[in-house]
Amino acid sequence: METYGASTESTFPEAEVDKALNPALDRKFEVDPVSSDISTTKEIQQEQDEAAQKKQREKQDALQNLKTTIFVSAIIVAVAGAVFAITKKLREK
Repeated sequence: METYGASTESTFPEAEVDKALNPALDRKFEVDPVSSDISTTKEIQQEQDEAAQKKQREKQDALQNLKTTIFVSAIIVAVAGAVFAITKKLREK
């Protein structure tokens, strides 16, 4: 009767104990090229997205500043017009 794992042929590769216990000693680090490309592509996409968002924010900030300036100018003109109208009415009396 034969038991599992008791065969003389080893089908499972032997473990490299030194590499497993001391990963700093392993100078040959293998990089999966597909994963690396995907990671690089994602990083580039994120950078482009961030740049686009920054441009959009700057554009919105400039537009907001323009709106604020126009609004404040309109209020100043309205107040000035009201002052002139009031002074004209007071002169008539």
